Amino acid sequence: MSGQITLRRLATLPSVAIALLCLSSPLPASELVMFERPGCGWCARFNAEIAPIYAKTDEGRALPLRRVDLTQKLPADLAGIDPGAFTPTFVVLDQGREIGRIRGYPGDAFFFGLLGRIINATSGTPARS
Repeated sequence: MSGQITLRRLATLPSVAIALLCLSSPLPASELVMFERPGCGWCARFNAEIAPIYAKTDEGRALPLRRVDLTQKLPADLAGIDPGAFTPTFVVLDQGREIGRIRGYPGDAFFFGLLGRIINATSGTPARS
């Protein structure tokens, strides 16, 4: 009988381990949220100049780009984030908390410079050169 109890307990261990991993998983990772609207000319310029290469950059690997259409309801996890009045607005989030933002799209060189300043100010990581 004790062998059956042991086997039954062993059979539940994977379920318990998975539940514990889910409970101990970290908060959402860092990300760059782009608030945009259809017809936004500056959003289109960002899409032409930065979007195709962003994921391949150090910044893109550290802060994956997440797009949010302001004509749609905001996702629940962004309820505490003010998207602002202008598009595009880029908000850097770290574990769901805003740590910096860029209002508008100032062009590729300025965009990466401003994003580097936010990263630098919060992590001590060298800015993009």
